[in-house]
Amino acid sequence: MQVFEQSIQINAATTVVEECITNLQLMHRWLNPILYCKPVGEWSTNIGSESLFIIQIPFLKPTLNSVVVERGAGLVVWKFEGFFRGRDRWECTPNSTGTHLTNRFEFDIPNVLVDWGFKTFAARWTKSDMESQLYRLKQVAESLQ
Repeated sequence: MQVFEQSIQINAATTVVEECITNLQLMHRWLNPILYCKPVGEWSTNIGSESLFIIQIPFLKPTLNSVVVERGAGLVVWKFEGFFRGRDRWECTPNSTGTHLTNRFEFDIPNVLVDWGFKTFAARWTKSDMESQLYRLKQVAESLQ
């Protein structure tokens, strides 16, 4: 299992940060522009809700099928299957200056060739992009505060 975990301090209330994670329109403001989240049915982050995370690569469009498996105040965990298998955990913790947000992406890649390609070409970019997403999310949340 590979794990990418990063966190950031956001000067906004936990409810505002959580809204940035659970509101599809707000989510598309901070997600990488090549990543698109499409609900299966009506959008929701309730347990059991399904969505597709699609990487907008011409002709390929690799897709992760995801389902919300944990949900609580300030917490959303998506479990996903596809070219990656694992979980994407978003947890908001209130503190004296706003919210500490932690994102933990844990996964394995079942296809040996895809795993080699990811480790060789995309792992550093993915980790860097996940950190950039946190900064974009911070900007969105703080603009709403």
